Parts: sequence; C-alpha cells; structure tokens
Amino acid sequence: MALDSALREAYESITTATITTILLKKGLRNVWLRGTRPLRNGQGRLVGPAFTLRFVPAREDLATPASWSSPTSTRGAIEDMPEGVIAVVDAMGVSDAGIFGDILCARMAKRGVTALVTDGVLRDIDGVEASGLPVWCSGIAAPPSVAGLTFVGWQQPVACGGVAVFPDDLIVTDRDGAVVVPQALIQEVAELGLEQERLEGWIMKEVQAGARLPGLYPINDENRARYEAEINKGD
Repeated sequence: MALDSALREAYESITTATITTILLKKGLRNVWLRGTRPLRNGQGRLVGPAFTLRFVPAREDLATPASWSSPTSTRGAIEDMPEGVIAVVDAMGVSDAGIFGDILCARMAKRGVTALVTDGVLRDIDGVEASGLPVWCSGIAAPPSVAGLTFVGWQQPVACGGVAVFPDDLIVTDRDGAVVVPQALIQEVAELGLEQERLEGWIMKEVQAGARLPGLYPINDENRARYEAEINKGD
C-alpha cells in the first residue's frame, strides 16, 4: 500500500503519543512496540506502511551461515521491499543476536526503505549508522542472527514488541518509539490526530500564559467554546 502525500504529511505532524491516545479512546491499548528506541539521537518522525519480517527461535539444522543464501532469507526479503516502507522485524526481543548489520542496512537504504523497526538488536553498528538508514531497535550485539534466531519469512502477520503488526498497517516512529495504526483506521486517526495536535497546541499556549489545569486539560465545555471561537476566528 502506497501512502499518499496528504496522509504522509498529516502523520509527520502527529506524535506517537497523540496516536496512542486516540487509539486508546477507540479501544486499542496495545499499539506501542516495546523495545523500539531510535538508534540515533535527534532522529525525526518517520511514517510508512509496514513490511514485516519474522524470526523464530534458532534451530541448529536451520540457523546456519548457509541459510543466508537460502531463498527464504533476510537477503531475499530485502530485495522484495518497495520504496517507502518501514521494515518491521519480529525478533522476539532476543538481545544477543544481531538481526541485521551494516551491509544489509546499506542495501535497504539503497532501495529507499524509510526505516527499520525491530524489538531485536543490530550489529556492525558503526556501519549501520554510516548507512544512513534510520533504525529503531532495542540495542546492539556482536553475534549474528543465527546465534539465536531462525528467519522464516516476510509479509505475514508478526508480533513485534508484543504488538500484532500486519503488512500495510501504518508505522509511525519518533523519539517516543514506534506505534502501529491498523490499516482500516489510517484515515480516521489522521483526521483525529491533526485536530488533537491543534487543540493541545492551544492548551499549551494557555498553560504558558498561566492558566490552571482543571477545566483546561482535559478541556471542559467553556474552554472548548473559547478554543473553537479562536480557531474559527483564525479561519
């Protein structure tokens, strides 16, 4: 699923914190991918459809260096990634086997992949940073993936950071981590998110002017009427 420019622009101005609150109000509590932190300080917000990859626990007959040449390999998955996707890798939170290193990340960057998100760890970290590929992960480890994991496929439902992610769900990342927006809710969450950001911007101005929180956050009818009047006046 290609993300149109209007939706991309909308989500680039909506924080992951706002998205989690909106989805909570719609009954979705488990949307923040645990263990996904930006590798680089100051990394900006990124948005893209999920391209999923899945590992299972290592099995000695399958998790071998020879498996890297198999048709079912991370290499094959990377060559299937369209431009603009965010690769979401279910590594089961394993912290002592680096799922990707510098060469794989460089290839993903070359193919125009927007970012890599995983609950696992990476290796060859100097080269990964040099590749320019934005990464959200849980840490760094020198051993290769086959030391603790078996790669089993791509573009199927995964459980990354304890969250169900399906291909073409929307992934939004920022300094607070990574969240998933179910595909069926992408348009609605964008509209609600933009309005929530406008409202909270107005509330922040009120706070900076010395306003008290009760009745302001969460907003009551009286303050909402003032907010709407100011917004409409600006139109």
